[in-house]
Amino acid sequence: MLNEISIRNFAIIEALSVSFEKGLTVLTGETGAGKSIIIDAIHLLAGGRGSAEFVRHGEDKAEIEGLFILDDPKHPCYKRSADFGIEVEDGMIVLRRDISKTGKSVCRVNGKLVTISVLREIGSSLIDIHGQHEHQELMDDTFHLPLLDQFGGSKISSALTEYQDIYRLYESTLKKLKNLSENEQQMAHRLDLIQFQLDEIQSAQLKLNEDEDLIEEKRKLSNYERIFDSLQSGYNALQGEQKGLDWIGMVMGYMNEAAELDPAYKEIAENVANSFYLLEDAAISLRNEMDFMEYDPQRLNEIESRLNEINGLKRKYGKTVEEVLEYAAQIEEEIETLQNKETHIDKLQKEVAAQKKDLLVEGEELSKLRRKSALKLTKLIHKELKELYMEKTVFEVRFFSDSEVFLKNGIDRAEFYISTNPGEPLKPLSKIASGGELSRIMLALKSIFSKHQGVTSIIFDEVDTGVSGRVAQAIAEKIHHVSVDSQVLCISHLPQVAAMADTHLFIAKNTKDGRTKTTVKPLTEDEKIKEIGRMISGVEITDLTKEHAKELLHLANRLKYS
Repeated sequence: MLNEISIRNFAIIEALSVSFEKGLTVLTGETGAGKSIIIDAIHLLAGGRGSAEFVRHGEDKAEIEGLFILDDPKHPCYKRSADFGIEVEDGMIVLRRDISKTGKSVCRVNGKLVTISVLREIGSSLIDIHGQHEHQELMDDTFHLPLLDQFGGSKISSALTEYQDIYRLYESTLKKLKNLSENEQQMAHRLDLIQFQLDEIQSAQLKLNEDEDLIEEKRKLSNYERIFDSLQSGYNALQGEQKGLDWIGMVMGYMNEAAELDPAYKEIAENVANSFYLLEDAAISLRNEMDFMEYDPQRLNEIESRLNEINGLKRKYGKTVEEVLEYAAQIEEEIETLQNKETHIDKLQKEVAAQKKDLLVEGEELSKLRRKSALKLTKLIHKELKELYMEKTVFEVRFFSDSEVFLKNGIDRAEFYISTNPGEPLKPLSKIASGGELSRIMLALKSIFSKHQGVTSIIFDEVDTGVSGRVAQAIAEKIHHVSVDSQVLCISHLPQVAAMADTHLFIAKNTKDGRTKTTVKPLTEDEKIKEIGRMISGVEITDLTKEHAKELLHLANRLKYS
């Protein structure tokens, strides 16, 4: 849910911080008070189009920040955030957007700078804004099939996964076949090139980790004199004129004598003896190392030359010797394929034919499940529309399938069609023109899909425009129904919707020091009655109006808690 939003220097808002609760939050107030400005700010957090015109006059930039709480550990926002390297701790997501007076936007998610497209990707999983004239998912037919699949649940999800596993193999095989069927001249050039590369790599006779071994040998040869001097000095200290070992031998004799007189010194005597023998072995090892050490300047030149050769191959074919050898193995396989092209084309064609058969079987099974799900969805939509007094409206999911065309999501393309008047033909949902009808259709769809979309907050911006009476009451009940499964923020001019609110926020504007400011105030129970009375009768609020408002609130509470 959207927990809190902070807005600074945005349009007529100087500084505003609003906390939101679960359930249905209704925003009311006079026209022009700034209700839609708050929704515009939330829309920008979701990646909406920004403009310098949003910046409050006389300020350098507008700042918008929103805190979202994820109650569901499987919320899709977790995966989307992880895909972009954004950490989500304690189920909290903070979206921030700054818009400068030049129109430039700076976007952040949990403090990390992101592009506007990344903000939109993450924001779309958190916020779904629906205004009367705004295009969004349910109005875009490219989203209809995914929505149907979400509605279908685990059966469709499982069938879709099986289809897509085969589809990925099919696409890969088609790509290989296409590459082999390219222009003969291009193939010949490609064969010449990779044959030259393979010859170059093979002639070098590379060995794994060879460069690392050579670098180590080079280091030793380059430091020959210093190493030899160190070994010789160490040996001389033990066996030379200073005769370090002789002195330690004397200590060993003294300690053995002391241990014979008093057993308390036995451990010290043993430690000295062990040290003497260890140092004696070290002296022998030092002498042997010096005897076998040999400085070969020619070998150093050979190492330099070999490393240059290896580095030249790494610049062309890989960052390491291992990658160069892997590349050689790849092009060797490609050479074999190109030299026996016809055999491989025949093999790939057979693979494509077999995969097409498998795709058709899985695609048809997926299509059957979708059509069953579409019938179930259609019944639910008709039920919802009937409750919104659109019982004569006909809804239908139309499928456009082609068993010869395989798409990523199956062999189907689906689109929602609707007819709002008896005798009128069914038309695509996007062609519905009437504002009042569109509002009710969208609410019916939202009532069903809000449970499946996983969106944290749904925002309705004056979707109740153009309705009244019993339809207004039905819309109010439907908006409340949606808020049971998702947080809903709603701008409304209908007293019936306001009465259904779990939280009622009053938006007002006032003038101070010659500047207009917007304020937001949560209403108490008495203030709710007064505001709903204003929505019923206008400016003048009579005792009868207040009674009517109280009755609306009483009926709303009875409906909500029944």
